[in-house]
Amino acid sequence: MATQNLLVELFVEELPPKALRKLGDAFAGVLFEQLKTQGLVTSESKLTSYASPRRLAAHVTAVASHGADKAVSQKLMPVSVGLDTAGNATPALLKKLQALGADASAVPGLKRAMDGKAEALFYDSNVKGATLAEGLQKALDESIAKLPIPKVMTYQLADGWSDVKFVRPAHSLIALHGGEVVPIEVLGLKAGNQTRGHRFEAAAETVVIRNADDYAATLEKDGSVIASFEARRAEIVRQLADAAAKVGGGAKAIEDEALLDEVTGLVERPNVLTCEFEKEFLEVPQECLILTMKANQKYFPLLDAAGKLTNKFLVVSNIRPDDASAVIGGNERVVRPRLADAKFFFDQDRKKTLESRVAGLSKVVYHNKLGTQGERVERVRAIAKAIAALLGDTQVAAQADRAAQLAKADLVTDMVGEFPELQGTMGRYYALNDGLALDVADAIEDHYKPRFAGDTLPRNPTGLVVAIADKLETLAGLFAVGQLPTGDKDPFALRRHALGIVRMLMEKDLSLSLGDLVAKALGLFPQAGAETAQQLSDFIYDRLAGSLREQGYSAQEVDAVLALRPQRLGDVAKRLAAVRAFAALPEAPALAAANKRIGNILKKADGTVDAHVSEVLLKEPAEQALYAAMKDVAPKAGKQFESGDHTGSLQTLAALRGPVDAFFDGVMVNAEETDLRLNRLGLLATLHQAMNRVADLSRLAT
Repeated sequence: MATQNLLVELFVEELPPKALRKLGDAFAGVLFEQLKTQGLVTSESKLTSYASPRRLAAHVTAVASHGADKAVSQKLMPVSVGLDTAGNATPALLKKLQALGADASAVPGLKRAMDGKAEALFYDSNVKGATLAEGLQKALDESIAKLPIPKVMTYQLADGWSDVKFVRPAHSLIALHGGEVVPIEVLGLKAGNQTRGHRFEAAAETVVIRNADDYAATLEKDGSVIASFEARRAEIVRQLADAAAKVGGGAKAIEDEALLDEVTGLVERPNVLTCEFEKEFLEVPQECLILTMKANQKYFPLLDAAGKLTNKFLVVSNIRPDDASAVIGGNERVVRPRLADAKFFFDQDRKKTLESRVAGLSKVVYHNKLGTQGERVERVRAIAKAIAALLGDTQVAAQADRAAQLAKADLVTDMVGEFPELQGTMGRYYALNDGLALDVADAIEDHYKPRFAGDTLPRNPTGLVVAIADKLETLAGLFAVGQLPTGDKDPFALRRHALGIVRMLMEKDLSLSLGDLVAKALGLFPQAGAETAQQLSDFIYDRLAGSLREQGYSAQEVDAVLALRPQRLGDVAKRLAAVRAFAALPEAPALAAANKRIGNILKKADGTVDAHVSEVLLKEPAEQALYAAMKDVAPKAGKQFESGDHTGSLQTLAALRGPVDAFFDGVMVNAEETDLRLNRLGLLATLHQAMNRVADLSRLAT
């Protein structure tokens, strides 16, 4: 069947810029999948998605004008219901056939086949494939229904009576199959071949698309619009780089993927211009200036070769006038008050010390069940002191206490009130302004780290202690009052806090016990029940397990190591490496299976098995040989474990494979004589302890 390329465009009012990329991909993706479902595209068909501030469009190659007919076998009813004893059709069968467009003449051709335990009648027919108009109508309706719309608008149609709901008011619809208009209708619009271009710079008020393949080129030529989101984004990147190069001195536009996507969703014909502001504003911390330019104005600040902010910035304009001076001047006038506000906030905030602001935290509510930020600060201080004491560093203890006391003080400054994203960052600047030690100032900024996956960790021990304390306080407090994450809902980012603690304990190899940390944190919350510690520990280990699997460790490896609940998380990586090396040994499968067998035997034993062996009760040669091998191997493996050589410890234990196999082949553990049975169970318990110090090896058994 001959095919042609298809174009569909929905022209609308300006779409939400932050959501534009997602809207464009969803619009085109669902449309294509629906066409595929109806057999209107082939395996060779290709989809191109377009999205600009005022349009969503899709171009699909090799689209048929009519779907292929399909042979369909439809179950009607059991034979006992459809045919009487003489084999004639019952009224129920005739009614069913009539509903399918057939009559009694179709009865002899019905097929019989078993359906479960009963024989049923089946009607074979050819279903005509959908026409393109029918299929595209259904596909477009589905595409619009499934758009991930941030917020729906309701607006009236031209008749003044009807209204529709969509992300923004829609004005025109294009549906072209080759050069032919496909007669479909959506949102009160009938398909045609006309759209509109750039609001101000289009060569013609109406842009006519003659053929589906001419869309992007015609829109750019006659409409002054780059329809492709990706092409427009790439053009902005190119222009930003060119403009920065013209400034010289190694200048580079700040990299921000989210800002780049948002600006791409704001312009149809990008034109990057270079602007500047007064150098006196550079006295303000650059984070403040960068944030106000990016967040409020969607500008791209320029950094020098050393990464310091310059007094120049780049604007992505949506127009290309011959003389851009008015556009440049306008943007410079607009940004000046924003920078002046930032300078004013910075100057005002420095008139008071951070310490003088701590009292104000007692008026800031943290959580209705957990009190104020002031109360929270005292809890973080207590946890930080406990952590520093466990680490045995008195200097860090003093600095961590000071940093924890001041860490939240910038929340009541003017700058952070205006820009909450700068909490911690401004605290560091104000701490240095107050003459505090650099380690304390750094810790005030770093105690929020890591803020996201891949973020850096605190840069010094003081910052690590306060960051762990801060996250522990959050987790312990919210678990204590029952505010646990559910499903994909985690309003307090507890998963992120748990992963942050895991990363710091592991990557910095801190000699801290997770159980001790959880206990000390929960001890500050009288609301915590007896089971809260277990809940919180399980939550942290679950986050650790997920993180390790993402790093490439197998579920078996992770399960084997974490089954023992290692308290020092810095050891986890060594244990995993040891398990991986052990699993590669030829003895590993047999030892893992034996370990699993031993575990099951010990579970079924009456009462607690004492890991003790009496040599005089070892009667069988196989149990004597196993005990002798254990006396030789276990101490060596134990020393290696204690010294941190987990891999060596497990490899040493591999020598027990032969004696273990011989034991199970030649010894009956559950002997009738009580003393023999208990002694053999004790031997297995001793072996079980020796083999499972690094990981639960039974988890490696297949």
